Amino acid sequence: MGISVRRATLADTDELIRLRIVMLSAMEGSRVPPGDWSRRAAAELHRRLPGPDASLAAFVVDRPDGPGLAACAVGTIDVHLGSPGNPDGSIGYIFNVATDEEYRRRGLSTACLEALLAWFGDRAVPTVRLFATPDGQSVYERLGFTRETNTAMRLKLGS
Repeated sequence: MGISVRRATLADTDELIRLRIVMLSAMEGSRVPPGDWSRRAAAELHRRLPGPDASLAAFVVDRPDGPGLAACAVGTIDVHLGSPGNPDGSIGYIFNVATDEEYRRRGLSTACLEALLAWFGDRAVPTVRLFATPDGQSVYERLGFTRETNTAMRLKLGS
């Protein structure tokens, strides 16, 4: 039996936020509590998720044993100024790849990622980027992602 992946709808917002907490907690090593940040993230999903031409998409797998989601992958298309290798300036970003612990190692996140990559492909996005955790790196490499020279820099504004 195959894995059934579907595009998320607004009705999935609470579960997408819950899975974001699962992912962030795994990255932090302790539970990340919901709060103002999660309410803002939910509002952003409500603003950007609907519609076939939306610049943000999430693909999900429903829990096989009840309501809710088992896994998800979320991505967005940003448009920068074009360049010779990317005349339209479209760049895909993947974030919020998460699977509930009891459903890991079953290919659910990979199936969500494959659907998300197809969505990017349908929109002629030439490059997709992400930040890989050590746990996810092998999954991304199997999908064809390669590590780039790390030239990223960050400046945190405000407090």
